[in-house]
Amino acid sequence: MSFDPTAAVDTAALQASAKRHMWPHFTNRKVLNDGIPVITRAEGHHIYDAAGKQYIDGLAGLFVVNAGHGRQRIVEAAAKQMQQLDFMPLWSYAHPAAIELSERLSSYAPGQMNKVFFTTGGGEAVESAFKLAKHFWKIQGKPMKHKVISRSVAYHGTPQGALAITGIPDMKKFYEPLTPGGHRVPNTNFYRAEEMGAPSNDLEAFGQWAANRIEEAILFEGPDTVAAVFLEPVQNSGGCFPPPPGYFKRVREICDQYDVLLVSDEVICAYGRVGDFFASKALGYEPDIITSAKGITSGYVPLGAMIVSDKVSEPFNSTENTFYHGFTFAGHPAAAAAALANLDIFEEENLNGRVRENSPLFRAELEKLLDIDIVGDVRGEGYFFGIELVKDKATKETFNEEESDRLLRDYLSPALWDAGLYCRADDRGDPVIQLAPPLTIGPAEFAEIGGILRSVLKDASSKI
Repeated sequence: MSFDPTAAVDTAALQASAKRHMWPHFTNRKVLNDGIPVITRAEGHHIYDAAGKQYIDGLAGLFVVNAGHGRQRIVEAAAKQMQQLDFMPLWSYAHPAAIELSERLSSYAPGQMNKVFFTTGGGEAVESAFKLAKHFWKIQGKPMKHKVISRSVAYHGTPQGALAITGIPDMKKFYEPLTPGGHRVPNTNFYRAEEMGAPSNDLEAFGQWAANRIEEAILFEGPDTVAAVFLEPVQNSGGCFPPPPGYFKRVREICDQYDVLLVSDEVICAYGRVGDFFASKALGYEPDIITSAKGITSGYVPLGAMIVSDKVSEPFNSTENTFYHGFTFAGHPAAAAAALANLDIFEEENLNGRVRENSPLFRAELEKLLDIDIVGDVRGEGYFFGIELVKDKATKETFNEEESDRLLRDYLSPALWDAGLYCRADDRGDPVIQLAPPLTIGPAEFAEIGGILRSVLKDASSKI
């Protein structure tokens, strides 16, 4: 019997089957034991469970559904493409949708970034960038340049190479030894600047301090051994750390000085999340490589893309240098067609402009929560914000591991869900709530989200 998404749903039966057969990602077994939520449909900025209850999608799926749910135009574009050409790999062949999408992404990218290498997701894009950086330097006659520098608590993916770049110890400890060469520097969490021994009363000075730690790491490791620096425009893990003024300008100078590639990991931040197709362009810096995924299709079909500068791609224009790397489903015809339809929506509805216009209103709504005892900080850019939770606002004392687990998993996650808001309660750094809704929402939805957060957070504060 074929699967029918419109058929009546037996929630208990589905949960029992999931418990027995499905292995969810990044999910404690307790969720399956308690009855995993089963989501059956979505429309606009809402998702619906098997019982028909409506929730605000405050995380755009997983920083993905930027154009919103239920876009028939994207569905039809993918279906039409599959009727014409269902599959063709990009291994020594091409198809029109991938070619057109490559040209279009290049036109959006900052600087001279004219080559696009497709993947099926963000982790693959990061893995590709890591391999490309090492390959590039070997062609340049610098074979020892293989190390990469990234930031503390940063998440860059789960493949062995990408995991070596990731700065979250608990995510890596079971998979050691990893691909060698990953080294960490401080992140740009200005709220915790004093704890890092950094300037804590001058944001720009803090940014210079954080950037200079990258130079320090390059010199410590040896410039002839460092291939690339991997940075998110706004760091996700830890709770939306934006770059201080002048930070990326200084990082670019450092990378140029020591002959190191700058990789802008925009798997989350690209495609409108901070108000432009590429966050590096919005923030005014030119990387050598951009990694992207998620919002490229608004999640309708899996796709990722690595965008490469002419400087890095030029040696591979020679018939003597082939990048021996690829993925079977990368640049899938249906995914490329969905991406093109998605980008059409962005342009016609000016979603990037909408984010730029409304972001200050979103921030202001969330900053109203600062009067709650456990809300220590609100930070972020565009439609990408984090709320850091603390035990003591005066001292910025955070919760210990047991307290954080109880606060986030035993109370906040289920309470926010019950109140009709899907978002992320996370403690890969200090405890935070993260919000990254579809880019189609506006002030009315900001107020609705703020109201739910206020009710739940005030209740949680009274229980601490």
